[in-house]
Amino acid sequence: MNPEKVILYPLMTEVTSRLIEAENKLVFIVNNKATKRDIKAAVEELYDVKVRKVNVTITPKGEKKAFVRLEPEYNATDVAIRLGIL
Repeated sequence: MNPEKVILYPLMTEVTSRLIEAENKLVFIVNNKATKRDIKAAVEELYDVKVRKVNVTITPKGEKKAFVRLEPEYNATDVAIRLGIL
């Protein structure tokens, strides 16, 4: 799956800002058909980082939300600043 079609947009709320700082995680709304492997590959390719783990959930609106934990040598805050969400 094309990385631009997997990641729809980054999500920024108070809770996600705490996840960025405390747990080195980024949160994205992704394509409903994307698998965890698709999400991991897309984040690694688009943002030039290494992903440790991906968790997904379906929101009450029917959107798929991905919680992407980065490897310790990469900083989620830096990626969030590059994305313009922090």
